Amino acid sequence: MVQNRNIVVCILLSIVTCGIYGLYWLYCMANDVNTVSNTQNGTSGGMVLLLTIVTCGIYGLYWLYQAGAKLDVAHGQSTSNGILYLILGICGLQLVSWALIQSELNKF
Repeated sequence: MVQNRNIVVCILLSIVTCGIYGLYWLYCMANDVNTVSNTQNGTSGGMVLLLTIVTCGIYGLYWLYQAGAKLDVAHGQSTSNGILYLILGICGLQLVSWALIQSELNKF
């Protein structure tokens, strides 16, 4: 079951806690994306978090692209939101990408 999260509260908590809540939010989103896309062999939230920290954020960019692709398949769309999430992440706007991903997850 995917938990419906308030995007504004998540962004504010991420800013106020200097990113610590953002790490928890990333963990939860990764698990929710796997749940929505019915991916059993997908990378778990804990592994996404660990790999993002170890690679200094590079794996987080890869995950943004993969999350977009998985959500597109789950919605039955042929668009590629993963590219948008990746470009926003490269430009330093990962919070915006996370907000867009959470918005898509809230639709489920």
